[in-house]
Amino acid sequence: MRGFALDPRLARDTLPVMALGLCDLRLMNDSRWPWLILVPKRPGITEMHDLTPLDQAMLTFETSLVAGCMKIMLKAAKLNIGMLGNVVPMLHLHIIARQPGDTNWPGPAWGVGTAQPYPDDEAMRLVDLFREKILAQ
Repeated sequence: MRGFALDPRLARDTLPVMALGLCDLRLMNDSRWPWLILVPKRPGITEMHDLTPLDQAMLTFETSLVAGCMKIMLKAAKLNIGMLGNVVPMLHLHIIARQPGDTNWPGPAWGVGTAQPYPDDEAMRLVDLFREKILAQ
């Protein structure tokens, strides 16, 4: 999309997985939780209602697609899905797979402790796995 640029904080904290119809799909580089982020490739958008109705529908579709894959692939007990935007105002949507006993369960993942980056080989394995499973849908 012309004029779209990924926020530098998202670029720093995430790894690219793949481009979807509306969104860039990215892996949060924090091994404490499997955590994907959808970033609509639209410049200047900070809230869901800023998207066109068609883009809102696409975001909902892509969220369901990714969340469904994560739930099955990771056998997640619960998915945390949210759009906060208090630190990074660019519209982006978090999908975090949670399990009883994970870091801070049952509390939120946001703002807890310090990120623990993936080893390079594990990050690439996860990126490839997510890409493969999502493309198979």
